[in-house]
Amino acid sequence: MIAAAGRLVARIPRRQGQRALTSAIALPAAYLAIALLVRLIMIGKPAVQVDEQFYLLVGQRMAEGALPYVDLWDRKPYGLFLIYRGMFALPFDPVLAYQTAGIVCSVATAMVIARMARMIAPERGAMLAGLAYLLYQPTFNVALGQSPVFYNLPVALAALAVVHASLRAGDERLTANGCGAMLLLGLAMQIKYTAMFEGIGLGLLLLARALADGWRPERLVGTSLLWIGMALAPTFAVLAGYALAGHAEAFVQANFLSIFGRRNDWADAGAQISKETLAMMPFALAILLAPRRIGLSGGNAPLALRPLRVWALFSLGGFLMVPPWYDHYLGPLLVPLSVLAAPALGHARPGGRWYGRLLLGLGAIGAALAPAFQVRERGTAAEFADATALVRAELHGRCLYIYEGDTALYRTSEACIPTRFAFPSHLDAMNEAGALGTDPVAEVRRIMASHPGVVVMAESGRPNLPNLATRALMHQALTRGYERYAGVTLGTRKFGLYRLKD
Repeated sequence: MIAAAGRLVARIPRRQGQRALTSAIALPAAYLAIALLVRLIMIGKPAVQVDEQFYLLVGQRMAEGALPYVDLWDRKPYGLFLIYRGMFALPFDPVLAYQTAGIVCSVATAMVIARMARMIAPERGAMLAGLAYLLYQPTFNVALGQSPVFYNLPVALAALAVVHASLRAGDERLTANGCGAMLLLGLAMQIKYTAMFEGIGLGLLLLARALADGWRPERLVGTSLLWIGMALAPTFAVLAGYALAGHAEAFVQANFLSIFGRRNDWADAGAQISKETLAMMPFALAILLAPRRIGLSGGNAPLALRPLRVWALFSLGGFLMVPPWYDHYLGPLLVPLSVLAAPALGHARPGGRWYGRLLLGLGAIGAALAPAFQVRERGTAAEFADATALVRAELHGRCLYIYEGDTALYRTSEACIPTRFAFPSHLDAMNEAGALGTDPVAEVRRIMASHPGVVVMAESGRPNLPNLATRALMHQALTRGYERYAGVTLGTRKFGLYRLKD
């Protein structure tokens, strides 16, 4: 089925009179069909990805008046939570809402990729570059609502503007176009701060264009400050809002300081990056080896290739700068890599054709297997509904505390949350112990002293670096005041449910 969808993209009519139709209707329709096909097994599942269910929980509680960082703690930017808050303004299931929004953003990003790729590749290669992006998203667990799904679109649009600007000598609109690109990057930073690295690379490309155009030093400095200001404006606007509300300290601690207190499990991080390096080899072959055999398409292709490579290098740098290198951290890198792979994807001669086939073939395999593995591990909607019913039955007006488990249970059970640190790994994993701005042992002691009505504990699997102190405290508290009343299975994971003793 995936191969047939790929052939559909490759066979979209190319006659001159139909190019507008291809761009406006046929290509996005084909991309949408492919995106739905490889994500279908995950759609509607409330706990398919641990981060996404937490973002949706924050969005729900924001709709009820909660304030990120103050009432619910995390280090993700406010803009990401605002997107999920918007899902509760729509008149249908919020899980389907965020997943639909993510698919639409992915298809739009694939369209931008195809447009950029057309600068260095034939039309067939450009269209297949967008397909590669849609296939490798689920392969790396960044298919529905992870932050790169949303911020890749403004970054790609900014990159498109900057690459075009870098090719136009003496353009009087360079300042204005640079402002637009930097504002897009600023919006992306309010979804994930690592977009900053790509912003630096694209900003340097703008400065290189200005230098080549012979700008005077004073103009260069002034415009550089303007561009930087545009990139930082969305973040400063949110910070100003928190300051006016009297919560600047909470915002700064979560957004800017907490990352420096985070520890890494370097054994796990090493395994992650080794696995991901192997998985990215098809892109490396298509980008590094294929051009030597197949060349580039178009007179301006070598000129366009230079800024695209710079963007890709800064995107790679952003990935490498933020261990522990989970799969979805590769999400931003997929955009420039898909563009750069377009010449290999579009090449028709036998000597170079296998590079593109390998890239798309392995992407199709990953897009089929990774979602199936996710659903098998995380469980079905029916299993989650059963778990929700078991939790609700024993709350009796008290709060739910998920020490280990799916935060979506807070949302579906509509239970109160007895802590700012609702994301389980903030208190159950050692890597976050120094990043919270508070003592996790003291926080867990306070939570259990509030006597939550139901407590969820994992009975299979553990964090890579568990917080042994909070774990010991939990076992003591459960032994003294709670009884295990049920066990639930969600996919391959098992959890114990504990209620207050009579």
